[in-house]
Amino acid sequence: MYYIESPSTDPHFNLALEQYIFDALDKAHDYCMLWRNRNAIVVGRFQNTAAEINAAYVKKHGISVVRRLSGGGAVYHDLGNVNFTFIVRRGTPGAFDFASFCGPVVAALASLGVRAEISGRNDMTINGRKFSGNAQYYKRGRVMHHGTILYDSDLSVVAEALVVPEDKFASKGITSVRSRITNVKEHMSADIPVECFIAVLREALIRENRMFPYALSSEDLQGASALQHKVYDTWEWNYGASPAYNIRKEQRIDGCGKLEIHMNVERGVITDIAFFGDYFGREDSKGLADLLRGRRLERAELETACAGADIGVYFHNLDVVRFLDILLE
Repeated sequence: MYYIESPSTDPHFNLALEQYIFDALDKAHDYCMLWRNRNAIVVGRFQNTAAEINAAYVKKHGISVVRRLSGGGAVYHDLGNVNFTFIVRRGTPGAFDFASFCGPVVAALASLGVRAEISGRNDMTINGRKFSGNAQYYKRGRVMHHGTILYDSDLSVVAEALVVPEDKFASKGITSVRSRITNVKEHMSADIPVECFIAVLREALIRENRMFPYALSSEDLQGASALQHKVYDTWEWNYGASPAYNIRKEQRIDGCGKLEIHMNVERGVITDIAFFGDYFGREDSKGLADLLRGRRLERAELETACAGADIGVYFHNLDVVRFLDILLE
C-alpha cells in the first residue's frame, strides 16, 4: 500500500484526485490518502443537491459545493476536518464493509487517549456522539473508502449550511446538531493543533498498513486537474437537474439510508422516474429507471420489468419485494 498526501485544500481538486488515483494509478497496488478541504459541502452521489443545502447561506459564505463518487449523505468540510481515503482491491463486493477501514483510525485515536467506536451503518463515535461519516464506491473489483474526521471543525456551520433531515435530528437548530456530533479535539487530554493530529494519524496509518510514500508526479497532478475541470468544476455534476414530478415516495431503509422516488405518471404509465437520497448502492440507479420507464404502475407489470434485476446493487439492503412495496404504497 502506498501513502499519498494531497498538496491542495481545493475540494474540487481533491475529489478529482481521489478519482484519478482510483482510475489511473497502477491497479496492482493499494493506496491511502489524507487530505483537507477549505469550506465545502460534499454531497453523496445519489443526492438531489438543491434539497440538501441552504443555498442562500452557502452563497453568502462562499462555501463550495461538490459531489463525490460514493453514496451516503451530505457532509460539511473545513480545515478543522481531516479526510482519509483507502483505495484497495476487494474482489466481488458483498456487503459494504466499513469496520476494516475505520479500525486503523480508531487505533490511531486510542494512541492519543481517545476511545472511539464504530457504530451505526457508517459512523464512528465518541461517547455516542458522531465525529466521522464514511462512504464507499465500488468498481471492477476495487473499492474506494473515504471518511471524515471532525477534529476542530466549526460545528455551528453544519446546521446553517445543510438542510438537516427531521428524521435525523429532532430540531434543525444548532443545539440539536451539536448534541449529536463532536470534535475529536474536545476529548483530547492535550491541546494539539490539527497539523500535529494529522502527523499522529499518518504515523498510525503507516504502521497499521505497512505503507510506503508515493510522490505525486507532475503528470499525476495534471491528470487530476484535467478531471477536475471536466467533471468536478461543472454544474452538471455538482447539481444536475432533478426532473419535475407529480408523485413522490420516501422511505428510510435500515442499513441503506433514505430513498426518495420522484415519478411522473400519465394514464397509469411511468413516463419519468428518478431516485435520490443518502442511500448506498454499487450501481447508478439510472439503469433501474430505464427498466421502469414506460411501464404501467401496477405490481405484475413492475415485477416483469424488474425480473432478473438485482435491486440490492442499486439500493443496499433492499430487495425487489420491498422496493415495489415502496413504489406502490
